[in-house]
Amino acid sequence: MMKPRFEKIDVASLDLKDQVVSINRVTKVVKGGKNLSFTALVVVGDGAGYVGFGMGKAREVASAIKKGVEVAKKSVVRVPMTEKGATIPHAITGRFGSGMVMLKPASEGTGVIAGGAVRAVITAAGIQNILTKSLGSTTAHNVVKATMDGLLRLKAPAKVARLRGLSVEEIVGTPATESEVAPAAATAGSTEA
Repeated sequence: MMKPRFEKIDVASLDLKDQVVSINRVTKVVKGGKNLSFTALVVVGDGAGYVGFGMGKAREVASAIKKGVEVAKKSVVRVPMTEKGATIPHAITGRFGSGMVMLKPASEGTGVIAGGAVRAVITAAGIQNILTKSLGSTTAHNVVKATMDGLLRLKAPAKVARLRGLSVEEIVGTPATESEVAPAAATAGSTEA
């Protein structure tokens, strides 16, 4: 499967906020004993469609978080969202390793229905109404990467419409107005008679 191309995003112009998803204590056994260090999984986002994640590892927790934030800022991507309701354009399942995250758009007022690691990514991206379900692996790293995979594979309705040569209304499936329905009903009635 070919990896999608992403445009380079200038993070200096964004107001990114970081959120620590998980901190893990890891040890390395050496000849003289054990070396303790910490890994931190961090998500950054501006709450308006830009989100990224990163992992840092250091002897102290603060240094690990700082490294994680630096890595996360380098991986910031744009997530397509709808104008009204601040939800995703369509349902999708993100996969990474044995982790699977199902993401479904929700109507306005639903809120973020998500657990732990998924919630961190979704809120950092600024999505306000979404239904999610984490399937498979519960490891925070795999869940975050699966969520990001799902968000990256989302397609904006305008882009799909352009590729198919249709209008955005035809792609989104907005209901026809009464003025469009009346002439169609009149022509259907005349063909039956």
